[in-house]
Amino acid sequence: MRQLFFLLLLGTFTQLHSQTKLEYVAHCNLQNGIAINGYDPVAYFTKNKAEKGSATLVAKFEGIYYHFSNETNKDAFLKNPKKYQPQYGGWCAFAMGDYGKKVEVDPETFKIVDGKLYLFYNAYFNNTLKSWNKDENNLKLKADKNWSNFLLKN
Repeated sequence: MRQLFFLLLLGTFTQLHSQTKLEYVAHCNLQNGIAINGYDPVAYFTKNKAEKGSATLVAKFEGIYYHFSNETNKDAFLKNPKKYQPQYGGWCAFAMGDYGKKVEVDPETFKIVDGKLYLFYNAYFNNTLKSWNKDENNLKLKADKNWSNFLLKN
C-alpha cells in the first residue's frame, strides 16, 4: 500500500513539474522555439559580446532550443544551462521592471549582472539599457516581482 501511495505521489509531482515547464516556455520570448533569436547564450559570458549561433549547434533545455557558435559553448551550456539562460524569459529587463510588460529585445543590447544575462530593447532611438542603468537596483527588484507574477498567473 505504501508503495502504491509513493508511486501515485511521484506521478502527481512529475505531472505538475512538466506542466510548470510548459507554462514557463509559454511565457518566454521565442522564435520558432529558439531563444535569443538564435544568439549563443554562452558567448555573452565568455566573450562579453553577442554572437550569432549556428542552426547546426543546438541544445534543448526545458523545452527551449539554444544555438551556439561553437562546440565548447554548447558543452558549457549543457553542464549548467540555468547559468546561461536570459532573465525574464528573454524579454526586455527594463520593460519588465518599469511597467511589467513583455517587450522584444535587441540581442546585441545586454548586460551581465551578478552572473545573470539581461537583454534590452534597442530601436528607434530608444536604448532601454541606458534607462536600466539609471535605476538598476529598483528596476531589477520590480522586474523580478513582475516576472514571478507572469509565471504564477497560469
